[in-house]
Amino acid sequence: ITVNPTGQVDDPVDQIVCNGDTTDEVVFTTQNTGGTTTYTWTNTDTSIGLAASGSGNLPSFLISNPGNDPITATITVIPFFDNQGIPCTGPSEDFTITVNPTGQVDDPVDQIVCNGDTTTVGFTTENTGGTTTYDWSSDLDIGAGLSGIGDMDFTAVNTGIEPIIATITVTPTFENGGVECVGPSEDFTITVNPSAQVD
Repeated sequence: ITVNPTGQVDDPVDQIVCNGDTTDEVVFTTQNTGGTTTYTWTNTDTSIGLAASGSGNLPSFLISNPGNDPITATITVIPFFDNQGIPCTGPSEDFTITVNPTGQVDDPVDQIVCNGDTTTVGFTTENTGGTTTYDWSSDLDIGAGLSGIGDMDFTAVNTGIEPIIATITVTPTFENGGVECVGPSEDFTITVNPSAQVD
């Protein structure tokens, strides 16, 4: 009398990835020996770009999340141990694939200010469920420098006699679960008028 062991699968590692990235292939493993272990799996959220079910290892695939919030799909894998044509089903294991949205920043409003004015630009985003940070760069130094992180708060400077226009590029990064997802940049301008002057 040959007694096969119960099917067994090691718990796969959870993944957190960015929208538009490719997942890591998931190769299922088992502690069982002396026979063959096969696997079937199901997926609770096909919107991430993965089928609702399948068999064998989970191939890498292009991940999708066009929304503003992270989405999490739960993958359930069931092992089957086979020896001499006798399949023995084992307990399932769950793991998750979380898809962060692409970083996003609302297009800031262009500003026109005077030399010596205090100027503030607060960056905003539609994304939720994580943290969005902002890197910005400017083609002219109008008192804020040529680059920075976070909101802008500075005193505008134009010591000349004509208006100057700085084009500022802000790039958002969405972070959730230790995974950062950079999004497309937005450009806006700040025009600094010179101080009024009379000969």
